[in-house]
Amino acid sequence: MSYLIAIDNGSQSTKVSIVDEFGRVHASAQRPLRPYAHPRPGQVVHPDDDVWDSIAEACTEAMQRFIGAPGEIAGVGLCTIRFCRALLGADGLLAEPLLSWMDDRLGQPQWDDPAIRYVTTSSGYVTLRLTGERRDTAGNYEGMWPIDHETWRWPDSSPGYEAAGMRREQLFELVDPGAVLGHVTPEAAAATGLPAGLPVFATSNDKAVEALGSGLADELLVSLGTYIAAMTTGAEHVVDPSGRFWANFGSVPGRYLYESNGIRRGMWTVSWYRQLVDADLGELESGAATVEPGCGGLLTVLDWLAPGDHPYRRGALLGFDGSQGRFHVYRSILEGIALTMHRHSTAMADALGREFPELIVSGGGSRSDLMMQIFADVFARPVRRTRMSDAAGLGAAICAAVGSGVHPDWDSAVKAMVTTADVFTPSAASGTYARIAADHARVTEHTDPLFASLHP
Repeated sequence: MSYLIAIDNGSQSTKVSIVDEFGRVHASAQRPLRPYAHPRPGQVVHPDDDVWDSIAEACTEAMQRFIGAPGEIAGVGLCTIRFCRALLGADGLLAEPLLSWMDDRLGQPQWDDPAIRYVTTSSGYVTLRLTGERRDTAGNYEGMWPIDHETWRWPDSSPGYEAAGMRREQLFELVDPGAVLGHVTPEAAAATGLPAGLPVFATSNDKAVEALGSGLADELLVSLGTYIAAMTTGAEHVVDPSGRFWANFGSVPGRYLYESNGIRRGMWTVSWYRQLVDADLGELESGAATVEPGCGGLLTVLDWLAPGDHPYRRGALLGFDGSQGRFHVYRSILEGIALTMHRHSTAMADALGREFPELIVSGGGSRSDLMMQIFADVFARPVRRTRMSDAAGLGAAICAAVGSGVHPDWDSAVKAMVTTADVFTPSAASGTYARIAADHARVTEHTDPLFASLHP
């Protein structure tokens, strides 16, 4: 039996799983990330060395729980938060805290600072800490980076370097998903409990890795994480001038991930509401399941973090008449997520000229039976979820399985390791949601003028 270690560093926590060649989990551990720090307006960073610390602690605990032989572990798949920027000194350590994907500076050229010797992603930084190698997965470079989307490499010369404010010598070597990043150093082994010399394999950006771990091919996938988006895959890097979707690197070399517009604080909003009312998740789920679809006219607009093209927007709950309680609000948030993503998914499907008869739902929100049924009813099609709740973790393990030769190719690895757990089919509520959808889509026409006037 061969085992793979999957590191899944997400926006809210780091999860480490040790899985076998069939995708079964044998040990796992999770560490929450600390709240973001906001040194100045528009700046959002991970405090101190929080990402590395959470990975080291979660790896240590997972290895302590693993009862198999360390020699049977074939490799580590490393997946970290996308759109982050790590600024490193000459010693390879953080020159300042890791920039979050929400930091306004990520949309601007990198500033010149003599203290900054290297500029990389979160995965590049963790790779350096684990292996001592200045190497990174090409699939995690999206945004203000001078990368060539056709070759997945840095160009020899390009105005992109100047536009990004970066020099070629500041950037790490790029490799494809499944390639070796390096081997765990003795120092990293002492910090993480991972076996020294264990190979560490590249994955891609976290959404692409999640798609791989969900078994996504030509279907439609909705990822219910902190950031919620709909995705599918393709063989070309395409640009949609209408902005209905965008192309990102995939988790298989040469493949691309097509991604819809999304909800910037998706499942975060669900967590926020639970904390606000100090309620047990099981209680909210069971109570909301008794609420009629439509929640008595209650509509939720999920702009708790405004989209970049409408920076004035805010979240809103509309339609109270005194008959609704906290279960109505909870269900309305779930319905708002499904209705919003159905709209974004339809726009992407139209732009691609494709139809999606089946829907996969992944991420933490997919563990909710209520959420899955709402999605089946809103999308009016069967919805499936996989056995392993941490799809990004499974995707990281698949990359390690292919890279290490545990499985001979990507298709074989996915077939062996990804298993469908449940399928939800549409109910009579589909008709109700079809009527609500048009009204939900028009809400921002009325709220935009108000929020624009309130915007500082």
